[in-house]
Amino acid sequence: MSKFVVVTEANFDTEVLQSPVPVLLQFWASWCGPCKIVGGLVDQLSEEYSDSLKVGKINVDEEIDLAGRHAVSTIPTLVVYHGGKIVNQSVGAIPKQNIYSLFKDLL
Repeated sequence: MSKFVVVTEANFDTEVLQSPVPVLLQFWASWCGPCKIVGGLVDQLSEEYSDSLKVGKINVDEEIDLAGRHAVSTIPTLVVYHGGKIVNQSVGAIPKQNIYSLFKDLL
């Protein structure tokens, strides 16, 4: 079972900006085919690194303001936060190893 947080405008500060561990965010939508593929890989990583990484998912259709604040115009988009700041990001479908490389140096 994957271990991720549904991130919203209401919990963004607590779950992301104030997180004591790095946070991998996936911006996605239910109608997006590549998002489903990347989502499965993100779910795997959330299980593998549950003790040292927080994974959050943001539905761009439901959280338009968060998507706008992150200038998300293409999905899937992955953003890594650490210490309340964006430290890495990627746009489009990428392999699991490439997703891991976005946050591996922070573990």
